[in-house]
Amino acid sequence: MVQHSRPSPQSSGPTGRPAGQNARPGPGNGSKAAAIPPPSKQRGLSAHGTRGRKSYAAIDLGTNNCRLLIAKPSADGFIVVDAFSRIVRLGEGLASTGRISDAAIDRAIAALSVCADKLRRRHVTLARSVATEACRRAANGAEFIQRVYRETGIALDIISAQEEARLAVMGCHALLEPGDGPALIFDIGGGSTELVLVDSHGDGPPRIVDWVSAPWGVVSLTESEAFDHADPGQRLAAYGRMRERVSGAFAGLARRLPRGADGIRLLGTSGTVTTLASLHLNLPRYDRQAIDGLIVPCESMRAISASLSAMPLAERQTLPCIGTERADLVVAGCAILESILDIWPAERLGVADRGIREGILRGLMDRDGVVM
Repeated sequence: MVQHSRPSPQSSGPTGRPAGQNARPGPGNGSKAAAIPPPSKQRGLSAHGTRGRKSYAAIDLGTNNCRLLIAKPSADGFIVVDAFSRIVRLGEGLASTGRISDAAIDRAIAALSVCADKLRRRHVTLARSVATEACRRAANGAEFIQRVYRETGIALDIISAQEEARLAVMGCHALLEPGDGPALIFDIGGGSTELVLVDSHGDGPPRIVDWVSAPWGVVSLTESEAFDHADPGQRLAAYGRMRERVSGAFAGLARRLPRGADGIRLLGTSGTVTTLASLHLNLPRYDRQAIDGLIVPCESMRAISASLSAMPLAERQTLPCIGTERADLVVAGCAILESILDIWPAERLGVADRGIREGILRGLMDRDGVVM
């Protein structure tokens, strides 16, 4: 039987002082972060060495995606034994109705049923499953959570934006570019975007110095703008309005960010940054090994964002690594990313294909006394 973990009261909030300065920029022209291999290349126990160890699982039900990760601890982290991801668009229509629609509920439960089957087949002993902005915002969020438990046996926790930010940092901070300058980590979700200023000095995970959760993600921001996608002028105007909305939501944090610091660092985890990084590399299809840990010039990400925002929907649908499922949402992601670059003008962007699920897994293993 799977034991479903509840969150521990250890969320970090906006405390402390700004991170340090005087870092020296390193190489970054589509290069990989130094000495940080992707998970598939990490050293770990052999298959024989992991035999008999517990399996842990993390489920992240976001506004757009349902994701599962099952792993066993290894000598230097954990080894993934199964994974699952499906676009469910749980927050579709939420901005106008205030409720999760019946169709979205059906899509989410179908995906979570797949997750529940994998938990059973992989003999998972400890799992934590979280739901984020869509369930926080929806009038029927609690009712949806109860139905999920009745039909799948998965106990979802609706976590706070603060906990969401903490887990994202825990899951991806290892990919921060080396240096002593202040660092900003962000997660562009479907219904919200979390920006976290961290102090990464010393051993262990970075300390959260300041943070904000903006109520704009790729789904909510896309649904805020109705326009004729075939009209170039309307596309440009809508993109500008998206940028203004996001910039307004970031304004408070922007005023508190350190100014004039040397060697500032930036790390992003989201479908937006992994998709744009794939376009930067001209990949014919998505390749996690090529993307996770990549460091990309911010100028390139801005250029790709400008190109996508001006492009007709039908043309975006033909691009590798975007396709029909992401074509209507990627422009909102570009608007959010450019607004982040406006307030944190780093030269390079670190790209992480990891985040909340990995943060959950590390927390579960730590609380279970696993020595890694």
